[in-house]
Amino acid sequence: MGIDISRESKSEKLQKVSQYIDKVLSLVEKEQITKEEAEWITKETVDGFREYVNPGFLEYRKTVTEGGQFAAVEWSDNGACFKDVNGKEYIDCLGGFGIYNVGHRNPKVVKAVTDQLKRQALHSQDLLDPLRAMLAKILADITPGDLKYAFFTNSGTESVEAALKLAKMYSERTTFISTTRAFHGKSLGSLSGTAKGMFRKPFLPLIPGFRHVPFGDIDMMRKTFETCSLVGEDVAAVILEPIQGEGGIILPPEGYLRQVRELCDQFGALLIFDEVQTGMGRTGKMFAAELFDVVPDIICLAKAFGGGVMPAGAVVAKEEVFKSWFPNPFMHTTTFGGNPLACAAAIATIGVLIEENLPERSAVVGEYFLEELKKAAQGHDDKVQEIRGKGLMIGIEFHKDEIGYEVSKGMFDRGVLVAGTLINSKTIRIEPALTISYEEVDKVVSIFKQVLEQVKEV
Repeated sequence: MGIDISRESKSEKLQKVSQYIDKVLSLVEKEQITKEEAEWITKETVDGFREYVNPGFLEYRKTVTEGGQFAAVEWSDNGACFKDVNGKEYIDCLGGFGIYNVGHRNPKVVKAVTDQLKRQALHSQDLLDPLRAMLAKILADITPGDLKYAFFTNSGTESVEAALKLAKMYSERTTFISTTRAFHGKSLGSLSGTAKGMFRKPFLPLIPGFRHVPFGDIDMMRKTFETCSLVGEDVAAVILEPIQGEGGIILPPEGYLRQVRELCDQFGALLIFDEVQTGMGRTGKMFAAELFDVVPDIICLAKAFGGGVMPAGAVVAKEEVFKSWFPNPFMHTTTFGGNPLACAAAIATIGVLIEENLPERSAVVGEYFLEELKKAAQGHDDKVQEIRGKGLMIGIEFHKDEIGYEVSKGMFDRGVLVAGTLINSKTIRIEPALTISYEEVDKVVSIFKQVLEQVKEV
């Protein structure tokens, strides 16, 4: 009898799950939802995060919003904006930390993915899938210098992992040089290159062989190369973000990246550029490497690579480096990397970037945005320390974290999302869609000025 009750109980539970799924999917299907439905979605979202995702997200949200808006639930997006479940529109200057370079839900990218979905969603893993070959050819044509062979991933940290393994197989060396304030991801290999102690400490020991030197200090970089050589721990590769993102939009000193390139050549090491955030037109060129006239041996891509529609990433390397994977292409694999939907999204994304001259537009609009923000900050030297950036990758650095928190809250309350975080708001990032209009830029600047005038020095 007990067995029958158990089976009946399980059956009832599954029936409730099925009914819940039907309700969720029916809401997803709707173009418009009612006020009551919006309230249900909000409650389910907040309860779900508290009980099944991570309650820490709710506490974080409270610190960067005003009043009861911590529970804002995003529901739809378009262009440079998104709407919450209640219909309030926000200009997205966070952009998923640089995902939406071609805008939210770009119609050409959505169409490419939808068209591919009608034909085939994922590949068999055994036959040759055409879009992967075609995307690799496109990347060979648009990446700097003689970068040629591509391996496809699902995220930035996966791209970095692949690059590190590629560098190890190329020379069998095991020493890597990274920099302070660097962010390369949070899986164990990429986390070894990441510099932030908060992310690293709970997971020590990480992958051995990593050295960290101050970003921009070429003398320390040179001394580290020399020391590693003297003690028989020759450097396999240097991994750098051409412009540091998570570190606070840190631009390299004049000539620094070229000097690093020269050191790598001198000591037989590879140069890896992590362009997960700086790539795909963000800084005013298709790749930030072009800004500094430096060709790396390996370049890592992700974030905007999938057009804000599909998770997608890539590693592109010179043939001399990549050929260590020729004898056995299964040395490093990923089930979903380079799947047809992701490749369709990436191909369409590159097409939009080229057709609409978005890298060039990023440079022009970014310069205007930067100058207008600086004007808005005039007279607030007690709050704002520096505003800097390249293209539409802009950082506003405050004298204290607390001021950044207050500015982030004030801007969110007025319909602008910026990248102020619980962990570090001393510098907030401005990374909108490269399609953002001048009218939207002016609105963001106006709101920034209003908030700055109202925020008291903390």
